[in-house]
Amino acid sequence: MIQTKLVDSELAEWTIQQRRHFHMHPELSGQEYRTAAYVKEKLTEFGIPLDSRFSAPNVIALFKGTEGKKTIALRADMDALPLQEEGDNKPYISTVPGVMHGCGHDGHTATLLGAAKWMSENPKLVKNNIVLIFQSSEEASPSGAQQLVKEGVLEGVDVIYGIHYISGMPLGEIGFATGYAMASCDDFEITIEGKGGHGGYPHETVDPIYIATHLIQAFQSIVSRNLNPLHAGVISIGGMQAGHSFNVIPEKVSIQGTIRAMTFEAAELMHQKTAQLTESLCASFGAKGHYRLIEGTVPLYNHPEACEAAKEIIEKSFGEGVFAEKEPVMGAEDFSYYVKEKTGAFINVGMRSEKSQYPHHHPKFDIDEAAIPAGIELMIQLALNA
Repeated sequence: MIQTKLVDSELAEWTIQQRRHFHMHPELSGQEYRTAAYVKEKLTEFGIPLDSRFSAPNVIALFKGTEGKKTIALRADMDALPLQEEGDNKPYISTVPGVMHGCGHDGHTATLLGAAKWMSENPKLVKNNIVLIFQSSEEASPSGAQQLVKEGVLEGVDVIYGIHYISGMPLGEIGFATGYAMASCDDFEITIEGKGGHGGYPHETVDPIYIATHLIQAFQSIVSRNLNPLHAGVISIGGMQAGHSFNVIPEKVSIQGTIRAMTFEAAELMHQKTAQLTESLCASFGAKGHYRLIEGTVPLYNHPEACEAAKEIIEKSFGEGVFAEKEPVMGAEDFSYYVKEKTGAFINVGMRSEKSQYPHHHPKFDIDEAAIPAGIELMIQLALNA
């Protein structure tokens, strides 16, 4: 467990109790109205003004610093996942059937609230203006971050930071990858229209299942033969639906998948090539291919200057041996929309332990609450020193 300088046991325990409240009352993306109301209630108690210009259920507040020469934005996401939680020994297990905080957003929301509470109790120590972003719909498309950026949440902001409690990183470590750190993630849907018929007379049909097998193989050539090998990318097929009979060739096939890329250039190339191949390959077999791209998130770029400042803050706040430089990952996170527009960085707070041994989006996922004091301290130190 990391030792903290500003976060005492009372604030840590208060924040943990907030996290358990959020965990017991999860809400899906775009439906976080009770969560938002609770956050607003606490911010109002702290005397921190709310900004009503932004769409619900997002909650935006501004803490005015003593000098206000710089404006730092801190972001937490609030939404849960459509999962049935497992683990009956938890005293704070989800009370909502089929919905749970399986990615740690309950911890992020509570941590930012804890940092806000500290700032309200120590206002003279906060020189910067602090924009507090409690964001809806990180787990959904369209992205909640993208919507807030369109609404102007970053106007006047100099730098933005976000944190994520990570079960894949040891408890006691804090770190990030500099530069491109996380991939984009976009979904696609494809419908192949052929000509159905009897399985014994395939020559009288245009078999969309057979065509689909060629298309799936062809998509992998985009990564192996069109994409710059130095630009990571992956195309995954997650679903395919066709007929229901042993001996009937169906009229249509539906395919669903994702495109992930580590750079903006790679994402654009894969978008174009998947669409082109769908149309041309299907046409070559005498079928029609219909392609629909569903925009998700862009690549997440951690700005080197923001990373350098964050690393210095981590080392000064927690001592040597806590910071860990991480490798980029092909996971996605809509914090990417903030750092596409403004200087900033997304920071991982490790929590892998016996309590937090399950991966994110697993029905037994849980936060090791021993990591939360360090998360609060990090948010406060970023507010004071970024």
